[in-house]
Amino acid sequence: MPSGGNPEVSSQSGDLEQISPQKMGQVFHAEHCAGVLSQDDLDFLANFDPAHKAKVLRKVDLRLIPMMMLLYLMAYLDKTNIGNAQIEGMTEDLHLFGIRYNVVSSVFFITFVLCEIPSNMILHKIARPSWYMAAIVFLWGTIMTLSGLVKSYGAFIAIRLLLGVFEGGFLPGAILIISKWYLPNETQIRIAFLYTSAATGGAVSGLLAYGIVNLDGVGGLEGWRWIFILEGLATVVVAVGCIFFLCDSPALSTRWLEPDEIRYLELRQVARRVSAPTEFRDDGNHFGLAIFKDIFCDYKIYLLIFANWSNAVPNYALKFTMPAIIQAMGFKATSAQLLTIPPYMLGAVSSCAFAIFADKFSWRYPFIVVPQVLVVVAFGMLFGLSSNIKDNLAACYFALCLSTFSMYPILPGVNAWNVANTPNPAKRSVNIGVLIAVGNIGGLIGSYIYLAEQKPRYPVGYGTSLGFAAAGIAASTLLELLLKLGNKKKASMTEDEIHAKYSDEQLERMGEKSPLFKYAL
Repeated sequence: MPSGGNPEVSSQSGDLEQISPQKMGQVFHAEHCAGVLSQDDLDFLANFDPAHKAKVLRKVDLRLIPMMMLLYLMAYLDKTNIGNAQIEGMTEDLHLFGIRYNVVSSVFFITFVLCEIPSNMILHKIARPSWYMAAIVFLWGTIMTLSGLVKSYGAFIAIRLLLGVFEGGFLPGAILIISKWYLPNETQIRIAFLYTSAATGGAVSGLLAYGIVNLDGVGGLEGWRWIFILEGLATVVVAVGCIFFLCDSPALSTRWLEPDEIRYLELRQVARRVSAPTEFRDDGNHFGLAIFKDIFCDYKIYLLIFANWSNAVPNYALKFTMPAIIQAMGFKATSAQLLTIPPYMLGAVSSCAFAIFADKFSWRYPFIVVPQVLVVVAFGMLFGLSSNIKDNLAACYFALCLSTFSMYPILPGVNAWNVANTPNPAKRSVNIGVLIAVGNIGGLIGSYIYLAEQKPRYPVGYGTSLGFAAAGIAASTLLELLLKLGNKKKASMTEDEIHAKYSDEQLERMGEKSPLFKYAL
């Protein structure tokens, strides 16, 4: 297990304030407002009381994370409740037979993926994220409500495309906001708590659908329509609350943070940057071609994308199909809705459990690859046993539970790994958007791998999920090895040798590639 290396230069360290002021001044050539981080600022960080630090983080946690979790819960429900509506009569009423259901599931991801990067670029420039988030949540909630009124296949495609436009900005935006409040070794557990909303949402979705379909016939509307209408209206209500309860930045949080707490939160973000390439500095031109060139010429993003797909493809596919899979085991539709709850609850628990240890040990790799191996095992069981699914009911349901238990720790780990190795805020906002956007192409893939005519065996669905999990294991392992080699190469030079070979300007331009920056493993 990596030790975290020299804390003075490690991006993995979550305790930058404990570095000596003198050493910190040598390593972090960061800017604070118009000038260089002052000695007074460095002294303040180094001497900030650890007990007070814990208190500040608790205050931020209580203000930021619950609201983010609620928003992600609504996002999850509105994105995936189509799976619940499918087995409650939507397929027959809208004539979504054959490939049509796969099409309406997948078109959402076209606009969803296309809007994630530009949305994060906008969010990075906006001073009040709460207003931006409230706007996109309100709009997608309205669209979800209208989904309950569609009468045709074409109209449903149009409404799903619109839903993707506004919902696409949420997850990358949420991770960006978290990265601006917390240090790298504090992010995965917060992202995991956020992601538990998706797992919890799977459970809540089935429970809500079980209750809502009893409204069948009320107002002359079918029960599946009420699923969309009521969950959409709930999202609209939450959007209004977002304006008042989602915190924006330390500087705009004077009602609940003391001046020294605001200063601490701001300065430690400046200190963590290590060095900011001159092309990326916050001069108002945040998003020149230099950022995109740097990202797309970096091997790390491609390996992280494959690691992300090891979760995204099987997870999205299962979200849209789990009720139908359980129904194929011989359960009635109402029972199938309820039986989706235990798998998702296991996913919520595992997401947080793996994140706690990943943050504690400053090591992402094992807490990503172990779940990936378990995903292979789970879908291997489903692939082998589903031909006689009713005879192997207990084993298949166990494999279904194991699959969700295994998938949910992957996304927090991959995103925390990405954040930890991207110290510059402007580049990070784009990098997060790129990783999530391309990762969500996995949702587009996943929409087509469970084919109705293959029910209940779903060989393409289970086999494809297994294959992407195996590819994720290979990508994560290769990334770990390459980062270790990179750190070994950087460690071969002393700090004096580095400064003799490179000017300060050159080191700034190198960013995380600088020999002074230690990659997070």
